[in-house]
Amino acid sequence: MERRSITAGFVEDILHYAETAGADPARLVAEMGIIRGQPVDNEAYGRLWLALAEAAGDEFFALGARAMRPGSFTLMGHAVLSAKTLGQGLRRMLRFLRVILDDPWGELDVVHGAEAEILLHDRRGARPAFADRTYWILVMGLACWLVGRRIPLRRVDFAGPAPENRTDYLQFFGAPVRFGAERSLLAFDARYLTLPNIRNVAQLQIFLRGAPANILVRYRHDQGLTTRIRDRLRATHAARWPDLQAMAVELRLSSATLRRRLRAEGQGFATIRDELLQERAEQLLRETDGSIAQIAADLGYSEPGAFHRAFRKWTGQTPGAFRSAALADT
Repeated sequence: MERRSITAGFVEDILHYAETAGADPARLVAEMGIIRGQPVDNEAYGRLWLALAEAAGDEFFALGARAMRPGSFTLMGHAVLSAKTLGQGLRRMLRFLRVILDDPWGELDVVHGAEAEILLHDRRGARPAFADRTYWILVMGLACWLVGRRIPLRRVDFAGPAPENRTDYLQFFGAPVRFGAERSLLAFDARYLTLPNIRNVAQLQIFLRGAPANILVRYRHDQGLTTRIRDRLRATHAARWPDLQAMAVELRLSSATLRRRLRAEGQGFATIRDELLQERAEQLLRETDGSIAQIAADLGYSEPGAFHRAFRKWTGQTPGAFRSAALADT
């Protein structure tokens, strides 16, 4: 399993809620061999998560209106296994969690056919940021596994206030994060809702044996070959990106083998390129004052019109409208 570092702040969060849930933080730390104030890897954090869930009798750390009894995440995995698409799977997850937790509960919405949003509702009002983060990890961790690929996020909003001195919240999601928003939501490209479920019962059993440590990795990171290609493209100016055949030669694979291996990871070479182009385009529009034509050229487009069409397909907005909205939010 790929390893990921979990910050000391998130370790302290879980220990704080351990005490709230009636567990003994000192005993958990001693049993896990954790040094307080130090980061841990995702496997150690996963063990701490499981120990707390067992001690408290709640996989949601007493953060919901009702307890999420141990075994609930396993049942949720079985509940979504027969879903045909990511969209169907997500709706099942959200219904399942609403039945289990009562509050908070999530609702999937598609905005203008381009952006999918999971909105969190709560009759009690905004819960701590850690509660929202835990909800997102459970849902998106299982969602990414279901389709065998990372689902890049566009933004994450928290209705509650920002935790003090906690920039790790801004870094964890790999997307813009805002606190004190009108409502808690997580947004991503609506095209991902049509991705097929590629999993079976045997794969679910393997996945569950590694949970929750594995969902902390799958939430943000791709699998092996996809990661190598993304890293290669990110390190190169977009105008000089290799095509699939050249990429296959670099990797010492045939083009057919590269396609087949990417397909097994739920990916496609053109999709990877598009995602990185969108990521880079949004960054340039938010963070630079370069003209749309210059940004189009920087991204390898021969003329601005092609960039406009691609950007509208990605986001449902023109580059100019996206830039105006981004500036209005700063």
